[in-house]
Amino acid sequence: MHRSTAHGTPQIADDAFVSEMAYVVGDVEIGERASLWPFVCLRGDGGTVTVGTETNVQEFTMLHGATLGDEVTVGHGAVVDYAEVHSHSLVGMGSAVMGGATVESNCIVAANAVVRQGQRIPEGHMAYGVPAETRPLSDEQIAQIGATHENYVELAATYRGTPADAADDC
Repeated sequence: MHRSTAHGTPQIADDAFVSEMAYVVGDVEIGERASLWPFVCLRGDGGTVTVGTETNVQEFTMLHGATLGDEVTVGHGAVVDYAEVHSHSLVGMGSAVMGGATVESNCIVAANAVVRQGQRIPEGHMAYGVPAETRPLSDEQIAQIGATHENYVELAATYRGTPADAADDC
């Protein structure tokens, strides 16, 4: 469901996949080939929610006043509340990224981790634990972020009924 409010009207790219069971309200921007899966809630009623190009937001996730860059994966049941996740990063299942936090590019927030308010996860690092600590990622782990995002771009295309590379034919 997409709903306009006094806080704005969702802007959704034509080639994005938004499940009919997702809730999108207020000042929300969803980029090209992004995907929002069932039971996702995006609330743009206290700040803009931005979902970048080819970013996927999986079931039972809540985004409130959040900014997600391009090629981001947000796993099932995560919360990103007034925080930023930069491009080519992965936020694991059940994790939380709290107000004012920044997850830089090429990062992984491990499943069930809690990134504290105002915490910055440096580029190329993993955040793990409660509260989150960090360690550098291997090249293999960074490559896995890309493989995960690409899988969801293809999966979303099948739900839209168009091949993932259809734009290349134009």
